[in-house]
Amino acid sequence: MEYYFSKTIHANFDDAIATVTEALKAEGFGILTEIDMKATLKKKLNVDFHNYKILGACNPPFAYRALLAEDRIGTMLPCNVIVQEKEEGQVEVSAVDPAASMKAIENDELHDIAIEIRRRLQKVIQQL
Repeated sequence: MEYYFSKTIHANFDDAIATVTEALKAEGFGILTEIDMKATLKKKLNVDFHNYKILGACNPPFAYRALLAEDRIGTMLPCNVIVQEKEEGQVEVSAVDPAASMKAIENDELHDIAIEIRRRLQKVIQQL
């Protein structure tokens, strides 16, 4: 089973971040965290890496429902979306498949929430 879904778009990296952020917002997600892997790897290891950001996306109503259904689900939150530019003008956007990540948890209510979040994240990726 795939654990993510993705799409490559033709865009400037910074424009892609803005586009993804707006697409997530349209589906009820906010960005809780933004990790710049290129800058982090340069600072910590002094290595060069391509543009790569991890966006920690959260849909508060669904996060709340998930926490009520399974209080340790916070170990799997937020939903990560990565934006990476391996070559100039070609940006790949990938999102975690929450249904795949939560498959190991035996909780039907949580499964239903994960399916809805999967649908919303897939819609974000498809509309880019």
